Amino acid sequence: MSGRLLLAHDLGTSGNKATLFDMEGNLLGSKTVPYKTFYSNITWAEQDPQAWWDAVCSSTRAILGSHKAEDIGVVAFSGQMMGCLAVDEKGVPLKNHIIYSDQRAVKQTQSLVERIDAKRVFEITGHRASPSYAIEKLMWLRDNEPEVYKNTHKMLNAKDYINFKLTGRMVTEFNDASGTNALDLKKLAWSEEIIEAARVDISKFPDLIQSIGIVGEVTAQAAQATGLKKGTLVVAGAGDGGCATVGIGSVRPGITYNYIGSSSWISTTSTEVLQDAEMKNFTWAHPVPGYMQPCGTMQTAGSSYAWLKEQLGQWEIHEAAKKGINPYRLLDGQVEQSSVGANGVLFLPYLLGERSPRWNPDAKGAFIGLTLERTKADMFRAVLEGITMNLSLILDVMKAQVHIQEMRVLGGGPKGKQWRQILADVYDLPIIVPKYLEEATSMGAAVIGGVGAGLLDSFDRIESFIQFTDRVEPNRQHVERYRQIRPLFDEAYHALEPLFSKLQ
Repeated sequence: MSGRLLLAHDLGTSGNKATLFDMEGNLLGSKTVPYKTFYSNITWAEQDPQAWWDAVCSSTRAILGSHKAEDIGVVAFSGQMMGCLAVDEKGVPLKNHIIYSDQRAVKQTQSLVERIDAKRVFEITGHRASPSYAIEKLMWLRDNEPEVYKNTHKMLNAKDYINFKLTGRMVTEFNDASGTNALDLKKLAWSEEIIEAARVDISKFPDLIQSIGIVGEVTAQAAQATGLKKGTLVVAGAGDGGCATVGIGSVRPGITYNYIGSSSWISTTSTEVLQDAEMKNFTWAHPVPGYMQPCGTMQTAGSSYAWLKEQLGQWEIHEAAKKGINPYRLLDGQVEQSSVGANGVLFLPYLLGERSPRWNPDAKGAFIGLTLERTKADMFRAVLEGITMNLSLILDVMKAQVHIQEMRVLGGGPKGKQWRQILADVYDLPIIVPKYLEEATSMGAAVIGGVGAGLLDSFDRIESFIQFTDRVEPNRQHVERYRQIRPLFDEAYHALEPLFSKLQ
């Protein structure tokens, strides 16, 4: 068994989770160590990279408490994307990491699209120009912290910094690089056109390798800190969205999945960047070489449902506490009391503006169709239907160009049977549910590591990791009803759109 186990790390927003798998995909152990995010100035969000490293070291040591270091064949990371960590020539961070949700670079984004057309940015990178991305954050450092910018040797993302700490080598891979707004997706190279328009130094961008590329080996210093064996292979890994894509088995064209947590995204696999004239969605470089990963992300999916639970679900919360069950089980009962279409109630799920498909930071949530006859049950069902109809607009872009036969689901949202049926009916696709709804990211990192290290012969081995436990077929009558309702949902948004900015 020596050197045959796969150690995956998921370096997320709230903490690092170390997970150990064997070659058959059996979960052997998992340990999460939290860390903090520092918020300031309304739109700023940062993390201390030393806290990442401490979390990686302690979680690794916890995993190795019941296994031998020599059993670990490879280490690979999933990581939060679209951040900016400035490090000097020795790899020492010059300031905290500016994370993906930080929105300070609004002026820099405006400056970029003044120098290069916004559609040209999308054409090159597969993404809109946005303060969320790394190059705009680097521009902000240039304009506001010139000494930090001057001394920046490389701009790294979260997992790339930890890979450096393990191996001493500064690189990134194509999946994470496509979250910088600076990668030419077709050439898989840094875009000189965009970087020149941004007026930043291309030398500050790290070298590019594949997700399955070997970054290096664990150094003696890193081995002492983590408990890993010196010389253990470290594979580049991918961003969290890319790892989830591999972990749910979307490793061939058309295999599509929907993650539903506080936010939600739909992603698929294609052989090329999908055409999207309205720029509703965006595209990552896929961790599987040769493929692309089209994607669309909405802001408030599960968090819309959680918001209504807090506002109108106090009885369910109280009863669930008495019975020792999850309150969402009781809310499912409420949803079941309503009917398809929520008896004429529509919900616009825009409680934090919207990314895909609206791209409108001023968008607001709304209930439409309330009367004295409508009930709490109708409102709860309308929220689930509104979220799902919004996601279906993202799916439409993909369906027009990729043959999609079923929808795999992940995250906490699909635990409820009522929502699974709504998903099947609105999407008009079978919904496929894995046993582990929240382990796909770690599984994906493990498989990327296994393929990169030569321990797994192909990405198809992910199918032995996944166990599907439920399949929900569309109800044909419900499908037809939602086909009538969806245009009304879209019409409601466009009718209210002129009001949103006035409600600030």
